Amino acid sequence: MRRPKNTLTKAAMENLFLTLSLFVAISHTLPHFAGSFPISHNFPAVFNFGDSNSDTGELTSGLGFLLQPSFGQTYFKPPSSGRFCNGRLIVDFLMEAIDRPYLRPYLDSMSRQSYQRGCNFAAAASTIQKANAASYSPFGFGVQVSQFITFKSKVIQLIHQDEELKKYLPSEYYFKNGLYMFDIGQNDLAGAFYSKTFDQVLSLIPTILDIFQDGITRLHAEGARNFWIHNTGPLGCLAQVVSRFGKDKSKLDEFGCVSDHNQAAQLFNLQLNGLFKKLPQLYPGSRFTYVDIFSIKSDLILNHSKYGFDHSILVCCGTGGPPLNYDDQVGCGNTATSNGTTKTAKPCIDSSKYVNWDGIHYTEAANRFVTLHILTET
Repeated sequence: MRRPKNTLTKAAMENLFLTLSLFVAISHTLPHFAGSFPISHNFPAVFNFGDSNSDTGELTSGLGFLLQPSFGQTYFKPPSSGRFCNGRLIVDFLMEAIDRPYLRPYLDSMSRQSYQRGCNFAAAASTIQKANAASYSPFGFGVQVSQFITFKSKVIQLIHQDEELKKYLPSEYYFKNGLYMFDIGQNDLAGAFYSKTFDQVLSLIPTILDIFQDGITRLHAEGARNFWIHNTGPLGCLAQVVSRFGKDKSKLDEFGCVSDHNQAAQLFNLQLNGLFKKLPQLYPGSRFTYVDIFSIKSDLILNHSKYGFDHSILVCCGTGGPPLNYDDQVGCGNTATSNGTTKTAKPCIDSSKYVNWDGIHYTEAANRFVTLHILTET
């Protein structure tokens, strides 16, 4: 059930902007989720797909590297957790809320964790679109879905050969009644801005969502019935984006965020929400929940002081000091030469006062905030 391909004409673009303006105006009055079910203990297993927002070690396992010790310092301590954060991610807090173990990465070769309660296919830097030679992550959404299908096939085969393996692997019941979570799409938009105009980025959105729906179709064919979808956050408020695209101050809004990136994210979310509303009719017997991550994160950034944060865009683990404390040549925990000067990106003393961890990813404190709002709304 694939939607027809389409491109946006100038007139259609103008209509979309009118719709987008209305969407933005009313978004603050809407609940942060929509759908037929909250997250709960009733799901025997969870299968997650996404990028660094929910990667629990897939990219580090798949590409064979360790993050710097600053990553994971707040909670997991060893950076071998593979999370692009100083601690727990939204998906980690959600697993805690339903009394489930943290999700083990699909490509993890050594761990004390089993896969009985689920598996995580999310990999940092992944996109919905197929990866290309320039992609940092080869694990695009289509690959992640294929990994799941392979995983399920092998698991069912192994359990058929040895029933005792049900102690460590999800049975058919777990696959059928499990929760399928998605948090992906921001890299498609953010990456496109490096080589395309604003209008060209927007014209990609229908194709990106076609590919996303293809993945849903494949998972539904495998028996998935419970879908939990996160929209994308305010990309224009990431220090990395501000550093690269906000040099022209006219490009920034009153909060210091890059307007074009946030508008693209909002239009993506508007069309994703439109698809979400059609999905129950396209896939009878399935349940869908849509979580408005954009509104929650925007609220946090715009009203950070109200919620106990001192800094919204300023980076915790970076270098250079205010207003961004970010240098794209010196990653968190690293020492490198930038503009002829040797610099070290060190973590701040109290990460709980920062929304942004390393210029791209949120701190554990911010992830906790977002999760609490998700749980409160649902």
